Amino acid sequence: MAIKSDNKTRSSVQIFIVFSLCCFFYILGAWQRSGFGKGDSIALEMTNSASAADCNIVPSLNFETHHAGESSALVASTKVKTFEPCSARYTDYTPCHDQKRAMTFPRESMIYRERHCVPENEKLRCLVPAPKGYVTPFSWPKSRDYVPYANAPYKALTVEKAIQNWIQYEGEVFRFPGGGTQFPQGADKYIDQLASVIPMENGTVRTALDTGCGVASWGAYLWSRNVRAMSFAPRDSHEAQVQFALERGVPAVIGVLGSIKLPYPTRAFDMAHCSRCLIPWGANDGMYLMEVDRVLRPGGYWILSGPPINWKVNYKAWQRPREDLQEEQRRIEETAKLLCWEKKYEHGEIAIWQKRLNDEACRSRQDDPRANFCKTDDTDDVWYKKMEACITPYPETSSSDEVAGGELQVFPDRLNSVPPRISSGSVSGVTADAYEDDNRQWKKHVKAYKRINGLLDTGRYRNIMDMNAGFGGFAAAIESQKLWVMNVVPTIAEKNRLGVVYERGLIGIYHDWCEAFSTYPRTYDLIHANHLFSLYKNKCNADDILLEMDRILRPEGAVIIRDDVDTLIKVKRIISGMRWDSKLVDHEDGPLVNEKVLIAVKQYWVTNSTASH
Repeated sequence: MAIKSDNKTRSSVQIFIVFSLCCFFYILGAWQRSGFGKGDSIALEMTNSASAADCNIVPSLNFETHHAGESSALVASTKVKTFEPCSARYTDYTPCHDQKRAMTFPRESMIYRERHCVPENEKLRCLVPAPKGYVTPFSWPKSRDYVPYANAPYKALTVEKAIQNWIQYEGEVFRFPGGGTQFPQGADKYIDQLASVIPMENGTVRTALDTGCGVASWGAYLWSRNVRAMSFAPRDSHEAQVQFALERGVPAVIGVLGSIKLPYPTRAFDMAHCSRCLIPWGANDGMYLMEVDRVLRPGGYWILSGPPINWKVNYKAWQRPREDLQEEQRRIEETAKLLCWEKKYEHGEIAIWQKRLNDEACRSRQDDPRANFCKTDDTDDVWYKKMEACITPYPETSSSDEVAGGELQVFPDRLNSVPPRISSGSVSGVTADAYEDDNRQWKKHVKAYKRINGLLDTGRYRNIMDMNAGFGGFAAAIESQKLWVMNVVPTIAEKNRLGVVYERGLIGIYHDWCEAFSTYPRTYDLIHANHLFSLYKNKCNADDILLEMDRILRPEGAVIIRDDVDTLIKVKRIISGMRWDSKLVDHEDGPLVNEKVLIAVKQYWVTNSTASH
């Protein structure tokens, strides 16, 4: 009888814990700040309608981890380090793109605008604060057009780009009318013109690269056409271009075409774009165009709008000598020919080229003495590697109509079909069966995540990061028009899978988590980390990785960390000294599985504030 009573009590406690954790996330909805920080009406509505039935209590899931006692004992027996807030002057701190530090590096080839991370002894080991008045951004699609002024209080662009319809300051918000230097009639009209040449409507074009993106209006307006653009711009005197893009809910990173290769795999993008991006395309023996060619998929498109296109008409308006513009265009055309690109369109200030499907169409360049082919065996080995003026060879083909590297299905079919890199055996040791099993696993994991956090697919989380993305299974399982995922493949990962991520029609980037990410603080709503801390064990300090997660996570943003229980116990101990609320829960298959899930929510606080809510 005593045993039965204990079991009954334990069962009641477990049900209560499950219910409490579930409802915690519904109550969290009432905390989410939006608009002017007066409360998120959608979240409040969800909270008000929540009931025990809404909590989706699943008996097979034991959310109170089997190892909780061990975790509690460890934390209790060791003094926890408390991380203090950084000074208010660090609210927009970007450790690898610090302005003062950048000015100490050479100006040629934009070296000073590239990544230059602080050394180990200069790292800030404190919590980067949000500015006073910070609020959660508006939900998409409203966020495309409006950003709260308090989140990025920089008016320089409203003055400098006033006549170009980039951005306008209206009371307590910035408004983005959808204009740009090269699309005064709006991004939609501009994209319509591109779509008359490029098949954007049928899923053939899914991934795009926007170089020198400004506030990323091109990427923002491509969203309704189901195209995902990876936008980048340097951190420069305009301030906050990339920050504005991310506040709008558009994928973007701080970056530049300089002396280092872009952090993307070969044959990644279906389309690349430059709208008056001020990149000297004809310089350095065509090196920048050759780098675009490397990341462009066979059959992909390159768009150039603005100088020097149509220089004969516009040289006076651009205030540049005719001869300079003529020479610049000559070099671009010459390099495009060497790359074997076919010009498909030129009208007004827009020109579009298409990359050939394979090397069979480019046999003439094999004997061209100007054609310098890259010698490296691994064209995806790009992290901190110097850019070269060389042509990346196509993968071999057996016929003139075969797509080099393999033909992709249109989106969304390509999301879950076996990618060519796997079916061809390019990813060593990974079979089609293993890939499909990985997909099934992530669908199962995400289903469990949604039972824990009912806000996951409501639109509350727009900007999402997967810090160790693998094949992109997590992103594929939550794919939605309401959100996007930055799939990060660590440079130390055993297998390079980022090419597979892009073949699925997802976007991502290479990164080493021993360094800071190329983004502003508070730019992600939700961060997912699958076995990341096990991967980086003995590689760098777990404190630094968690502090970087805190820097890029919005106040009241969520974190999901999946790893083995011993690793998570250590992680939970560290974050107990941060301003996060956390809960360690069991694997969806039960308490006997060594892999667990750590759920956390970053508290809301701003500079010079100690209150969490």
